[in-house]
Amino acid sequence: MAQTYLLGFRNDSAARHRRTYTSLTALAAALLSCQAVAAPAWAADAPAPAPAPDAAPDEDKDIVVTGALNALPNQDVSSIFGFNKSVLETPRSVSTISSEQMERYGVTDIYDLVAQSPGTFTNSFFGVGGALDIRGTPGEVFFRGMRRLDNPGNYPTPIAAADRIDIVRGPSSPIYGPSKTGGYMNFVPKSARVKGGALLDHAEGQLSYTGGSWSYNDIKAELRGPLRFGGTEFGYSLYGEVEDSGSYYRNMSTRNVVLQAAFDNQITDSLRVEFGGMYQKYDGQQNGGWNRLTQALVDNGTYITGTPVSLDTNGDGQMSPAEIKAAGGTGVFNPFRPSPTMFTDASFSPLLALTNPGTTTLSRKDVLTGPNDFLKNKQSTGYFDIIWDGGNDLEIKNQLFYDGTRNKNNNDYGFSQFHQSYVIEDKIVAAKTFKTDIGKFGLQLSPSIRYTHFLHGDDFTYEYFHRVDLSQGYTPASNRLLSNECGCDYTNYIKGHSTDYGFAGLLDADFDFGLDVILGGRYDKVDVTSSYNPSKMEFAPSDAVSGSGSNDGWSWNASVSYKLPFGLIPYGTISRQTTIIAGQGSEIDPDTAIAGTFMTASKLYEGGIKGSWLGGRLYGALSVYNQERVDHNIQSSTVNQSVQTKGIEAEMRWSVDKHLLLTGSYTHLKVYNLTFFDAGSTFSFFGVGDLTNVTNPALIFGGQPGGFVSIPDKEASRRQGIPTNTYTATGTYKFDNGVAFNASLVHVDSVFSGQSRTVKLPEYTLLDIGASYETGPFLFRVIVKNATDATYYRANFTELFGGTIVLPERPRSFQATIQYKF
Repeated sequence: MAQTYLLGFRNDSAARHRRTYTSLTALAAALLSCQAVAAPAWAADAPAPAPAPDAAPDEDKDIVVTGALNALPNQDVSSIFGFNKSVLETPRSVSTISSEQMERYGVTDIYDLVAQSPGTFTNSFFGVGGALDIRGTPGEVFFRGMRRLDNPGNYPTPIAAADRIDIVRGPSSPIYGPSKTGGYMNFVPKSARVKGGALLDHAEGQLSYTGGSWSYNDIKAELRGPLRFGGTEFGYSLYGEVEDSGSYYRNMSTRNVVLQAAFDNQITDSLRVEFGGMYQKYDGQQNGGWNRLTQALVDNGTYITGTPVSLDTNGDGQMSPAEIKAAGGTGVFNPFRPSPTMFTDASFSPLLALTNPGTTTLSRKDVLTGPNDFLKNKQSTGYFDIIWDGGNDLEIKNQLFYDGTRNKNNNDYGFSQFHQSYVIEDKIVAAKTFKTDIGKFGLQLSPSIRYTHFLHGDDFTYEYFHRVDLSQGYTPASNRLLSNECGCDYTNYIKGHSTDYGFAGLLDADFDFGLDVILGGRYDKVDVTSSYNPSKMEFAPSDAVSGSGSNDGWSWNASVSYKLPFGLIPYGTISRQTTIIAGQGSEIDPDTAIAGTFMTASKLYEGGIKGSWLGGRLYGALSVYNQERVDHNIQSSTVNQSVQTKGIEAEMRWSVDKHLLLTGSYTHLKVYNLTFFDAGSTFSFFGVGDLTNVTNPALIFGGQPGGFVSIPDKEASRRQGIPTNTYTATGTYKFDNGVAFNASLVHVDSVFSGQSRTVKLPEYTLLDIGASYETGPFLFRVIVKNATDATYYRANFTELFGGTIVLPERPRSFQATIQYKF
């Protein structure tokens, strides 16, 4: 008998916050009312729809294997090269994670994705899961194949709103424009269409509530279906999520609202539009983790206590830059020596010493986040696609895309920033497929224009992590007046814009005898105008106040694969991809604009083999790669580093039958910072472990010493915090009675917390387990994260602060979900 395998296989916050249950109820009611209107509208006006391509086959048809949790890489994924090829057929290292996988395993943030995909271990960027580290360097986020603004830690990417996430390792295809070395995560939002492209023939939706440890509260609502509008077919998909949660960590909470809509209108037989967008309002905090980092703190929680002399001379409860300068200025509070060994006890002013030093055992709940800290971000994303089907395998698509950020971030220890940036991109893709006696040939041509506007300010001149005693909390001796609070004394205050004019072409030659060749090229010309605002800055710019400049670059790709017997497909790819170096708010400073040094490129050499067996139910992939930036003279240490990465990635997915799904992966990688290697050293702030000739660490914590870390060889240039080896395994089994069990396991090598390699973070094994029960329209699920209550840590901004701070991760936690489908 034919069948289709379609298995469905987070308190102690100091400031308690008001629950927004009214908002949650309103959201659910709004979507339910949409359903009430939509269903009869379709029933009255629509003709009987054609069967969807993914509908259950007739009894006499062959088995169609889509795999438990839709985890098998058999569907077309155009986010990699632009052609509709499956992951199996695509000559690159890539993984897809379905919404079913994310729901079953309780994936709530990007850090959970490491269990589902090789090559994706991510350091902490002050505790906010914005973008994945892919192949050991910050990656990018795409939305339906269009590149979003950088998100190093501006807001958590709302992965629950995705229908699917594609993780592409290595620089993107030329058709997608300039991109980073490591790779990207493509966010595929929930759609009005089913697989195969057909609109739904009925309305459907679901409501769910998830509660958990540390006052975790999250409600989601979905509704999608068909309509008749203006005599044409119209599909819609609506998604809403509201989270109002506490946190394991003190002084932290989360309020997060996500609204997403997608619409699809078949205007004529040959013309349709797809449009929609997503709005996210996030209110939370960054988490710098533990300060006063020592090996003893990591090994057994021993923390050095004490408070430095207060610099608050006017009694307003904060240290202002003027008060810090009056006490001695940055020369006193940021002492500098070329080498950490040059520091002795006599190197530090008495103003830096703790007045009442001691030790205690520090709770992992006590972190740098203060009661007044906040991270607020409003993200608006929209798209409007017009697709014309000219027949004879000709399609012309115009994609209009917008992504905007309004971000404000305050941290009482001494850092604040804001962004008001947006990007508008318009891209035309003309695609034609030719079928001949020897194979199928696809051609794509794509002109594009991308405009980015940025307004960015930051404040880090007096960033003193260690003045606060985490066992006691903030006092006037540790709370600094921030630039965002006074509107003054910014370190940088930059406004400007850039425009990228691009043209790309791709050819896919898929021969009948098994050979597939993909060739592509792209040209980009980028103009930048940028200016400082000296009236907002503490120190006037030393060079140009404003200026403009241009640069251009070529990208290209050559890939080849061959279908061998026994389901094997070996492949190789060589590519060069341009990248644009910008900061956290997409800003480019005037000096860089004038010099035209904001563009560089990366090269990729990758070879591998993929295979599919057992009627498509077993998939395996192995890749070996070497990728690096070709120009080491400029980098953004936060979002775009000049690195070389060498590694091996292996992945297996096996849908044993309709009940059982098993996956596993292995990652081996080494990441080298080429700028550090070329220079033979790099600037870093020093921690206690670096200052080997300082006998009393309590002498330094009133400020932040810094200097150069020696990089004598290539091994010393390795980016720290990223494990050399990572192993993962997941498994889930669903019984016919609706009961399902799941588990995921991640084992991570020990790592050093910073570039100086003085504090070592232990290896760990992280186990998550879960169980669910589905009966009728209801589903009940329980997830236990970190089930063995492992103690583990995540490195934070290893290049600058790795020897001074570290993030202690959360202990065992629980979350429970009730879901209703209709």
